[in-house]
Amino acid sequence: MSTRSDEDSQQRFALGLIFALIALVVLSVVGAAVYHYGLPQADAAEGAAAQAGAPATSVAVITETVVATVPEGASIRVEGDTVNFYFATGSADIAPGAAEALAIVLKGVESGRKAIVSGFHDTTGDAAVNEQLARKRAETVRDVLAGLGVPAEKITLEKPAVTTGSGSNAQARRVEVRLID
Repeated sequence: MSTRSDEDSQQRFALGLIFALIALVVLSVVGAAVYHYGLPQADAAEGAAAQAGAPATSVAVITETVVATVPEGASIRVEGDTVNFYFATGSADIAPGAAEALAIVLKGVESGRKAIVSGFHDTTGDAAVNEQLARKRAETVRDVLAGLGVPAEKITLEKPAVTTGSGSNAQARRVEVRLID
């Protein structure tokens, strides 16, 4: 008959293994996105600089809007130096397809910037529960970034002055990651 500590040890091992597998999958997806989307931009910038006779630079400017949507209402939107992770009602799960947005944040941090993570919520339901859910969503995004190797000193969890988002309820249920110098 096994003891309680043996069972706890086995459960911790299983949870650790599951977490490691999830981290491996996320890192693989982010790595593939960085490889797929990061290298062509650098090659294009170097090619344009070479044609103009100027030295190549590695500064990338984000000028397009990227949107990924899933049926549950969770999505990701990248606009300039801000990445918005939108969440389904009552959920703190990041939308599938977040690898590209996470890769943008990783690139920003690697270039010396900081990531400010803020959680927002809609106005439906209990305000206290919504506040807790907004914080949990922000912590989830922070933890994913930390799991991808972003140093803790480069991530700041910041409660916005007004936590209820403007616009529709779907737009209000978000975590905003701003890249600052």
